[in-house]
Formats: sequence, C-alpha cells, structure tokens
Amino acid sequence: MNTTEARNASSTELILEAKHIHKAYANHKALNDVSISVPRGSVFGLLGPNGAGKTTLIRNINQITAPDSGEIWFDGERLQPKHIEQIGYLPEERGLYKKMKVGEQAMYLAQLKGLTEKQAMTKLKEWFVKFGIETWWDKKVEELSKGMAQKVQFIVTILHDPKLLIFDEPFSGFDPVNVELLKSEMMKLRDKGTTIIFSTHNMASVEELCDNIALINKSQVVLSGNVKNIQRQYRNHTYSLTYEGQEVNLQPLLPQGFIVLSNHPHGHGFNSAKIQIPADSKINNLLTELIKHVEVTGIQEILPSMNDIFIKTVTK
Repeated sequence: MNTTEARNASSTELILEAKHIHKAYANHKALNDVSISVPRGSVFGLLGPNGAGKTTLIRNINQITAPDSGEIWFDGERLQPKHIEQIGYLPEERGLYKKMKVGEQAMYLAQLKGLTEKQAMTKLKEWFVKFGIETWWDKKVEELSKGMAQKVQFIVTILHDPKLLIFDEPFSGFDPVNVELLKSEMMKLRDKGTTIIFSTHNMASVEELCDNIALINKSQVVLSGNVKNIQRQYRNHTYSLTYEGQEVNLQPLLPQGFIVLSNHPHGHGFNSAKIQIPADSKINNLLTELIKHVEVTGIQEILPSMNDIFIKTVTK
C-alpha cells in the first residue's frame, strides 16, 4: 500500500489526527511532539492536569492558534479554514453576550454556523423544548445561572450538526440531573456518527463515556489507547468474590503470594472477599484452592479506576 492509499484507508477510520505537534509561548513549551488519533464516531477523552497542554491542542484543532510545527489532519485532509464549520467547540470559559436575549443570541450564533433563519428557528425550538428551557427565549443571558447558560451554549454548539464536537469540561456548573441529560444527548450524538473530543478532570465520566483517551502531562502524551485496554494494562491481579456460608479465614488456605485484602460478611449467609494473586498466577489457581473449603458463588476481576491510573501516571 502506497502513502496515499494508507492515508485514505486511515481517513475512513479516523476523523482527526494530530502528528508531532510542537507549540511554545516565549519560554514555555506548551506542546512537545504531541500526536493523537481520534477514531470516527467515538468519544475520545483528552486528559491531563491543569497546564498540561490540553487547551493549547484544542485551540490548534480549532485554528484559534497554529502549531509551530507538525500536522493536523481532519476527515482525510490537512486541516484548513473550511473545516471550522464542521467542528463544534464548547470551551470551558463560556462566551455568551450577557446583555443579549437568549433567543436572539442563539439565532445569531446559529446563523453564524451557516443555518438559515428558518432552519435555526426550527432547530432551536426543538432543542429548547427538549431541554425544558422554552420559557428562557426572551430572558437576558445575565439573568441565567451558569448551568442555564451552559445549556444554551451546548445547544448552539451542536445545532449545525458538525462532524466533530469538542467539549471542554462540559459538566461544570450542572446539577446531577442535568449532567445525566447532557450525557444522554452526547451518547445520542455519538450513536448518530458524530465524533466527540471530551476534556475533563472527572475520571468517572471518562470510564462511563470514553472509548479512547490520550493523557497529556507536561506538554507530552504519556498514555493513550482504548480505555478498557489501558485498565487491563494497569491491572494488579485483584479479584472480588462472594462465598456462601459462615465467614472463613481464607489466608491460611491459600498458597504463598496470594494476599487476602479484605474478608467480611455480606449478608443473608454470604461473605465478600478481595484477594490479590501473583502476577504469574491465574484466576483458576485461586478458584482451585478456594473451592476445597468454601462454596464460591461469584468472582470478578477488579480493574484499576481511571482516576487511579491518572494519578499513578502523572505522579510517577
């Protein structure tokens, strides 16, 4: 396969590729040889501590600033100004005009995205009803809470059906009910084929929503890949199990190297235990020893959380 064929094949699978991006401001290196590949129709988590370089990369993708070197490819083409209309960007710092009325501003921003007045009105009414905010149309933005303003900006961001959506801390300021509403709408957009880049510090949301991630620390990508594969990569061979009957002291029953981390009654005649096995052992070895003494009713591997992986990777 030649270079052109390889790129065309890649473009069918990837909506965005950033290749060897460098960006510096004065004496500060914001991005140092950063590369990411975002699969089409997926939710991609862009993670990292404050000041790691995430916002700089997002600004490069949105062509707010340009990289000093490197390439960004969008939908099989080198990133160009024409691609802006195919990208929706919801920044962490919201940018609505406080003195304008909500409906007036939403119409203005929708038409900036290329919608006709009739299209904008029809789609905005649908979304305002869906989000339960139809009574806000004539309110001024300054009358809205942070969460209310975010709802409006979320709608304006997705209204023109872009191929790529970039959300920077989209749940900030939302109560739990509205967080679930936003998550649901994000997943519906993903299921329709929209690709989402999702930047957040909430690792629970990463596990729930993201297919793949890239973790940037000190201007470099230090971890990337499929979320489940990364969790398996960082596995510590710990299992949660339940067994029936009276609580049993399990530690003396297990071979050397098997560690009982916890063991206590679970209720209704069942007990719960957490056991770590040696890296070169298997779950069958654990079960072979346990079933000699107790009635095992369930067992499951405990994979490390993305929060644990984030902290371990960033602080090591």
